[in-house]
Amino acid sequence: MLRKQRLTHVQTIALGYFIMILLGTLLLMLPAASRSGESTGFLSCLFTATSASCVTGLVVKDTFTYWSLFGQLVIIMLIQIGGLGFMTISTFFFLFLRKKIGLRSREVMSESVNSSRVGEILGLTRKIILGTAIFECAGALALAFRFVPRFGLWKGLYFSVFHSISAFCNAGFDLMGGTAPYASMTEFSGDVLVNVTLLLLILIGGIGFAVWSDLAEKKWRIRRYSLHTKVVLVTTAVLVVIPALLFFLFERQVSSAGRSLGEQVLCALFNAVTPRTAGMSTVDLAQLSDSGKLLTTILMFIGGCPGSTAGGVKTVTVVVILAYVVSGLKGSTYVGMFGRRISEDSVRKAYTVVSVNLLLALFGTLCITASGLNLSDAILEAFSAISTVGLSTGITRDLNSVCRAVIILLMYCGRLGSVSFATALLEKRARPPVTAPYEELIIG
Repeated sequence: MLRKQRLTHVQTIALGYFIMILLGTLLLMLPAASRSGESTGFLSCLFTATSASCVTGLVVKDTFTYWSLFGQLVIIMLIQIGGLGFMTISTFFFLFLRKKIGLRSREVMSESVNSSRVGEILGLTRKIILGTAIFECAGALALAFRFVPRFGLWKGLYFSVFHSISAFCNAGFDLMGGTAPYASMTEFSGDVLVNVTLLLLILIGGIGFAVWSDLAEKKWRIRRYSLHTKVVLVTTAVLVVIPALLFFLFERQVSSAGRSLGEQVLCALFNAVTPRTAGMSTVDLAQLSDSGKLLTTILMFIGGCPGSTAGGVKTVTVVVILAYVVSGLKGSTYVGMFGRRISEDSVRKAYTVVSVNLLLALFGTLCITASGLNLSDAILEAFSAISTVGLSTGITRDLNSVCRAVIILLMYCGRLGSVSFATALLEKRARPPVTAPYEELIIG
């Protein structure tokens, strides 16, 4: 008899996201989801549901002016589930209902949040849910001080909650289309409260759940932080300060021309943080200098931190590769940092992640440019999709059906992790009994 083969952990996660996207698509196709009361086409709904579930933010329909309240609620629900991971949400409900959670479910949960501690996963899940509730509520409360006076009590509160969730989950969706469709947060480019609140939500959501747990446990005892936490915190600080300075210099006479010094600083900070995968913007990206667009693309490709709501190849991945390069230049026999050795498996995985993401982004760029669109805009769009960022120069709604399908695939791969997606398709349990012989290649 044929033995029934179970899905692997990665395949289970991939299937879960696929089902969530499909359900979101069907809900958005309902006439009640659009302001016009008419059913929206399948591809537009699929694009929107994928962008929300994969916390990207690329849109073909303005979220506020096109979708009804029901449609917007479907979108924000997909963002919340997609940001935390559907396994986190399902595990929480099992805990809430006091249901027993088996070892396999715990292993899948660990895989979904990039945690190696299967035995502690239930405790981590509680911290994720509690931390998310605290940060999103705090963000909504802070934004309410600005949005309630402007939009009224109920609409202001709704806008505050929506944008707090969207920012924390690094999604990039916004409801500011009432002033100007697809304008994102440009109206608040000089607003300190809105900028600081969104930036903090994006950064906190993007550092990773494992870092939360480590910080909560060890408080200010920095020397006791895990290597992962140290790398994440240092890299995050570097990727905020240096890009902000570069954006300030690059854009002062371009997209920030005519703004006050304080507003230019806020725009530079927002430009530095949001590409690492938040998707909101306080300046029109089409007006960025070429240097600004290139820097944005680089930051999008790097993305956030492992096990977070963010996308990209992840900060730790880039740091491991840089450490490997430095060790090679120094002639060191191992790769290390902060007095710790990095395993060869981690280095191999880092190179694989970067290579696969880069190839997929270039494939997307090729498809978009083949449709006749500008190269620099196409590069930014493709890297935005694979890194689940959501930033765009405005060409998303001009894409043809084939390009939209490519972007959908890139967003899906980016949320799962491109390597995980390939693994889900190709993974086999059987291992070859014999390994192939070695033969040297000439490199470089």
